[in-house]
Amino acid sequence: MKFQSSELPIGKPQTRRKTAPKLAPLIVITILFTIIPIYYPSIRYSSQKKISEVISSNSEDTIHVVDHLDNDLQVNHPCPVEDVPTKPCNVPIKEEQQQQEHEPEQEQKKPEKDEKSTKFVTKSDITDKKVQPEPRKKLDRHNQPARKKSGHHQRDFTVPKVVPEKTEQKKQLSNDDVRILSSEVSRSSESCDLFSGEWVKNPEGPYYTNDTCYAIQQHQNCLKFERPDSDFLKWRWKPDACELPIFDPTQFLEFVRGKSLAFVGDSVARNHMQSLICLLSKVVYPEDVSETQDENRRWIYKDYDFNISMFWAPYLVKTEKTDPNDVTQPFNLYLDEFDEFWTNQIQGFDYVIISAGHWFFRPTMFYLNRRLVGCLYCPQSNVNHVTSYFSYRRAFRTAFRAINSLENYKGVTFLRTFAPSHFENGPWDKGGDCARTKPFKRNEKKLEGYNLEFYKIQLDELKIAQRAGRRKGLKFRLFDATQPMLLRPDGHPSKYGRYANPNVTVPNDCVHWCLPGPIDAWNDFLVQLLKREVGD
Repeated sequence: MKFQSSELPIGKPQTRRKTAPKLAPLIVITILFTIIPIYYPSIRYSSQKKISEVISSNSEDTIHVVDHLDNDLQVNHPCPVEDVPTKPCNVPIKEEQQQQEHEPEQEQKKPEKDEKSTKFVTKSDITDKKVQPEPRKKLDRHNQPARKKSGHHQRDFTVPKVVPEKTEQKKQLSNDDVRILSSEVSRSSESCDLFSGEWVKNPEGPYYTNDTCYAIQQHQNCLKFERPDSDFLKWRWKPDACELPIFDPTQFLEFVRGKSLAFVGDSVARNHMQSLICLLSKVVYPEDVSETQDENRRWIYKDYDFNISMFWAPYLVKTEKTDPNDVTQPFNLYLDEFDEFWTNQIQGFDYVIISAGHWFFRPTMFYLNRRLVGCLYCPQSNVNHVTSYFSYRRAFRTAFRAINSLENYKGVTFLRTFAPSHFENGPWDKGGDCARTKPFKRNEKKLEGYNLEFYKIQLDELKIAQRAGRRKGLKFRLFDATQPMLLRPDGHPSKYGRYANPNVTVPNDCVHWCLPGPIDAWNDFLVQLLKREVGD
């Protein structure tokens, strides 16, 4: 053909030279197909290494850089927290090992964002000892067989590890730490810190007696049961930077005309409410319009269109009795569920004072997502034993989350902080008593132990609630009773909440407060806090 004659002239010596260029590309292609499969794993590994480094970088940022409070604001993911060891919150304790054995592929396919949102529960002793986090597991590289060693440096593709501290212990909480945190959650625009000060003599006290107020419960009626000393009635709180006026009942009733006030908490919250009713009794007695005869009460001051309610919620969250007829048996606490009894009723209130404390030392079973995750003082050996800090933090977080979720609530929420007890010479059930007859000076007593931890937890959770509340226009304020009441070991009923009976042994009461007594100063605080809200 013409094509062949032109491309390959027959009979000429150059024919061999012209054929060589055509064979060369074929030889090159053959060599390439031979070399690429040999070196491809190294090339592939190099690209995977770069991807792994990116994942590692991002994951480390996730673990170490994410703002703790921003993470806490994700209310559906309440962990981790510093007071408990690490373990996934939503994984049942008994099923977790089975999940890890039967679902290895799911673990390796978790997206990177799971590193940010992983939840934790506890696995600690009652002593709340520190437990180091377990190392993270290596990822299986698509179940590939192990490669032969080559000259290239090989590294394992692993999820970044959180390196535990080797020798450093958890930083001890100090009074300076909580003082800084307290200033952060307080209203910095105010020139006077009402809660930093001393108790000073007040010869004019008290402003009511057990004869003038019928709202005093028997076990707080120290005058009725003949407490021999009366100096505990002759003190008032003096802030460092200003004066705290003594409660004026007429002024208060005019100030709250047309308003409503709710107390949410335990018997110390009720103690506070009764103090307020007694102080107001100098002007007018309220009408009891309670619909039940239990701990939940409602009082109205018709002439002032003002009402007070007490919502019994010692744990703040959804709670069930394990034995309906025996309150000494453990309670079931659903730490991530609202107590709808009070959360559904406070929407119309102008002011809500929320508090909780001493009930968290009782035997309790803890649930998250309706799964048992731990207990306090329970006999079961197959349940994780955790501290009261675990439940205390989650209870306040859930309570504040409930308030922030209310569509129609426009009121101001006050967190009244933990009021310490003052048992000395033994615990409450082994003869502990509070027999002092005068307050401590500021330098004679410092906040420590569980009192300090509870106080710190409350400040932490208040700060979180404030940040979430600002997005909805809700106000959360600090009602800091902790430091003032720490200095009042003389204000408890002790054995003067009952008549002496040599045949009956009853624990001394160093938790509640005599009426009248130091707790009346809480209403001095309340007036000033309410006035500050009106000034906004």
